[in-house]
Amino acid sequence: MNLTSRERVRLALDWQEPDRPPIQIYLTPEIEAKLTAHFSGQDLNEVFGVDFRFVQPIWRGPLKPRTPDGIFYDIWGVGYRNVEYEFGTYPEATDLALARITTMDEFEAYPWPDINHYDFSTIAEQCDRYRDYAICLGDAGIPDIVNGVSRGRGMEQVLTDIALEDEVGMAIIDKRVEFYYEYLKRALEAADGKVDIVCLGEDCGTQKGRLVSPATFDRVFRPRLKKFYDLAHEFGAKAMMHCCGDTSDLQLTFIDMGLDILDAMQPEPPGMRDIERLRAMTRGKLVYCGLISTQETLPHSTVAQCRAEARHRLDVIAQGGGYIFAPAHCIQPDTPIENVLAVFEEALGSLPARRAHDPSSSIN
Repeated sequence: MNLTSRERVRLALDWQEPDRPPIQIYLTPEIEAKLTAHFSGQDLNEVFGVDFRFVQPIWRGPLKPRTPDGIFYDIWGVGYRNVEYEFGTYPEATDLALARITTMDEFEAYPWPDINHYDFSTIAEQCDRYRDYAICLGDAGIPDIVNGVSRGRGMEQVLTDIALEDEVGMAIIDKRVEFYYEYLKRALEAADGKVDIVCLGEDCGTQKGRLVSPATFDRVFRPRLKKFYDLAHEFGAKAMMHCCGDTSDLQLTFIDMGLDILDAMQPEPPGMRDIERLRAMTRGKLVYCGLISTQETLPHSTVAQCRAEARHRLDVIAQGGGYIFAPAHCIQPDTPIENVLAVFEEALGSLPARRAHDPSSSIN
């Protein structure tokens, strides 16, 4: 069977078994650099057989200027500083502008981003460029109610806002939800039916279970997330949501809401370890993406153990379609390269040969 990536993904999402499961890969910048060096600059999407490509509009609006001490800002007016850790450098929110909003008058006066500053005119061309791949729109930051708002307001404050259904806090949450709903709607209109998957994100689980009670989920999260699933379906696309942690108690709820694909399937939380039981419960209803452990197997196991976990996902979980072969989250910097290569060799049969270094290409 000679399938394009798009055909392969569509078969798997329709619960038919393609020539191999579709493949996705999530990398931290540090492991991406190591793999790129290992393959002498080859495109890692091609090396690892990734079947997905992303399209997005272009932000052409203003941003607050970088400060002399290095703080830079996002479209929400939240300031970040690059912080060096032992394993790499990452932007951390340091100017929590949304935390300073304490009244509805301050909410109304805040300089919120304008959706009209996004340029959607190149979306169709991007879709045409990737016509042989499954085309994805969006990311795990949409609507990302808890994490997205907490970057500008603080995690404790956001969880308090949700628990109390605070007027100001909920208004900020709904501002984000409404903005990204319009963002996706305009992009889907520009794509004119060419988007296969709308990608979303909301962390609803911890390592030990639900993040919030069923009642709070139904009041606060369910209506706000479901409208995004419905939007994807309105334009003929599947809805995929990144959701970290233990989602075992939420998966039937997600199905009832209309979610098609659950991303970041983490096998490490206690409630997620019996993956065959969960697969039986959701087979034919909820596609899984992930399940290659980035907390335990990839960083800490032998090559043989990595291959065994990959083989289980391929032979058992992927049977009959409904599975996207992927790491459970971004592969961490301390992961041995040989372990990464092993799991993807199991999925692909082999990886491209490592290119020899060409000294003539070096710049002295």
